[in-house]
Parts: sequence; structure tokens; C-alpha cells
Amino acid sequence: MIPIVTPKEMHQIDKLAPEPIDELIQRAGIATAWRARQMMKGTYGKRVVVLIGKGNNGADGRVASSHLKRWGVKVQILTTDQGISDIPPCDLVIDAAYGTGLKRDYMAPSSSYPVLAVDIPSGICGLTGEALGEPIKADETITFQAMKPGHLLSPGSTHCGVIKIADIGLDVTKTQTHVAEESDIRSWLPKKNTDQHKWAAACWVVGGSSGMNGAPFLASQAAQRSGSGYVRMSVPGEITETFSEVVGFPIAQTKWEEEITESELSRFQSMVLGPGLGRSNLTIKSLRKVISSIETPLVLDGDALFAIGENFSVDDDNETTIILTPHDQEFEYVTGHRPSKNRIKDVREAAQRMNVVMLLKGPVTIIGNPDGRCFVVTAGDERLATAGTGDVLSGIIGGMLAQGVAPLEAATIGAWVHGQASKRCSKFGMVASDLLKPVSEVLDETYMG
Repeated sequence: MIPIVTPKEMHQIDKLAPEPIDELIQRAGIATAWRARQMMKGTYGKRVVVLIGKGNNGADGRVASSHLKRWGVKVQILTTDQGISDIPPCDLVIDAAYGTGLKRDYMAPSSSYPVLAVDIPSGICGLTGEALGEPIKADETITFQAMKPGHLLSPGSTHCGVIKIADIGLDVTKTQTHVAEESDIRSWLPKKNTDQHKWAAACWVVGGSSGMNGAPFLASQAAQRSGSGYVRMSVPGEITETFSEVVGFPIAQTKWEEEITESELSRFQSMVLGPGLGRSNLTIKSLRKVISSIETPLVLDGDALFAIGENFSVDDDNETTIILTPHDQEFEYVTGHRPSKNRIKDVREAAQRMNVVMLLKGPVTIIGNPDGRCFVVTAGDERLATAGTGDVLSGIIGGMLAQGVAPLEAATIGAWVHGQASKRCSKFGMVASDLLKPVSEVLDETYMG
């Protein structure tokens, strides 16, 4: 996993380092020079323009410049107080104008040459990814020891290009926020047992209403594709004909919570509540009763998020495992506000206040745990911005919970597999059901390593 620290946290890490700041600048500068050399595929006859600011970022650039000169590169330094509007001809631009702590607008000079940004492209907020003024667009960004939120959050993510992380000896082991990588996902996947039977990983999906029965069906199939051996689907008031391996189980139109008995639930290792369930007063009442009375690990999605409202929380002594999977609007249902520009902070605080695992969907998916840990998943893209894909995600997570995966890891696996599956679908016209087969393919390949 790749550590993520805020600019404020990195400042504190710098202060606590046993080495003086000048030594850290030397290390960052030489790492930058080496990366520039690699980008240019050598130094002979090469020309580099270095944009230099007044802070430590600029100091990194000056150190990089001195090493490049020593290697025979023709270096031209341009300082931010010169009012640069255009970059002179060169083989590479090193952007060391401003770093992650920038708080004012910056108007980047125009350039048609490759750009290597130091720490973060100048004009991108290191905390939120906001564009301050007109930031530079980098082909590559070299950052030190850890990523920053601004590398991952839009529009910062579209300005960084390829991100390289250089080890300069700083201690980031105490950070609680990480980018989840494939190796992490592989290590968290449930181990297969030759003696396993279908009821060992059973998931019950309750959702659907008039015109919305596709939602729980998508979730149910996704739970199967992610390894659940037995999936039951119930739509209140309807005899569910699934025409697949999903098992339909009828429940009443009203007071359906009375049919979700302790004896029935004892056969299931997870439950998914809410996809397409509707928002009538009776439905909300039934949902709240189920959520408050069972100990089975739960994934709450869609209309279940509307039902619980912003005052929902789980008692510390309650053994129920609950994962919430909102998009931005649904996040407002359960917190009273839309996510701010500091999305990681919002997710962490919501997870801690509510004592749940909080998965906030978006271009970058953020998963927070009550203990403060957060994982960030960058696997998906715009293909997932279509109806029903969230139902597939909740089903994958339900399938992982059914196999005994811990809640934070189950949610993170779900987001990663969901995103990777989308990349195997058509760039245009993908529909949610297209994700189902790739889900099992991604899992199979990840298991194999």
C-alpha cells in the first residue's frame, strides 16, 4: 500500500526527521535530477528549463539544476518573480515553482515541452486537488516518501501525469491513509477451502420495488460472481422470478421485517439492504427495524441510506458490522452535508462518528474505518457513472463479507475489483450488467497473482 499524507502531516514528518532540512532537500534534488535524466534518456546535448520558487520546492529545483549541470546538461533557471509567460525551447521543464502548501492562485507559463513536476504540479492544492489559478500540466510528478491527497483528487489527478515516489528516508509509518494496491487486495482475499459448501458463504439481498427489481438482481449476481456460494433475493410483496442461480424468497409487502427472523438469518454470513427498495414510510420503518435488530454483517446501499438518516450511529458494544456505500447525495442523507473538497477527512470523520465503515463513491473511492484508517481506490473511471453500477458494488462487498473478509478490507476489495472490472468493458455504452462477468475474471486473475 502507498502512504498518503496531507501537506500539514508532511511538514510535521519533515520536522521530526533526524536529518536537517538541508539534507532532505539534497536528497529530493538528486532524486529529481535522476528522474529528469531518465525522462530525457540521457544528458548529452539536452536542455532543461527549471522553474524556481522561493520555498523548499524551489530549493529542490536548485539542487536538481546543479546536478544536471554537472552531468553536462544546459540548464536555464527561471524564477517565479520574473513574470514568465512562455517557456523557451528545451527538452524538459522541471516545475519547482510551488509545492503542496500553495494557497493562492498561480498562472503557469504556457509550454509545449515535457514537464516533470517536483512534489506536485504548481497551482494544485496538495490537500484537496483544487486548481488554484491555471496550474501547470505535468507529464510526470516526482513526490517524496508518500502521495498527497491532491495527487489523487480531481482536478489534481489530471495534472500530475505519471506519479513517481522517491524514498528520501522519511518515516511515514504512522500514517493511517493509504492507496490500496493489487498486492494488498490479493493478501485480503478469502482463502478457498476444499471442504466448503454453498451455505458457508451465503448472502441475502433485500431490495427492489415497482419498476426497480433490477437493482437487487444486479447486487445478487455480483455477490455470486464475487464468491458467495448461495445468494437469496427478496423483493417485498413480490414472488421473485430470477431465472438464474439466485434464489428468490418471497416476503410480505408490508412488515416484511417480521419475516427476516433470527432463525433465517442464522444461515447467512452477510446481508445487502436497500438497492431499489423505495422510500415509503412503511419501507423506512421496516428497514430501521431490521438494521437495529440483527447482528449479521450488513451492506447498506441506495434507499437504505435514505432511510437511516443523518442521526444514525452504531453503539460501541453492538457487534453488528455495517458498511455504508453512498455517492455524494447519499452521503448528505447520512451526514447532513455534501462531501467537502477535503473528502478523505469527511469520510474518516463520518466513519468514526457513526461507528461504521464508510465507502464514498466517486472518481476516487475513499473507504474509512471507525479506528481512523482510510483506504483510497483509484481503479475505476467514468464508465462507472451509469445506473446500476452501485448495486454491483454493494453485491461484491456482500459477497466478500459472506466469505469472512473483515469489513474495511471487504469494502476496499469491492471498490478495487469493481473499478478493475469496468476497465474490461466498452468505453461507450457500458451498462451495469456488463460488469458481472469481468468481476469473476478480475478476482480469478488476482488470486493467481
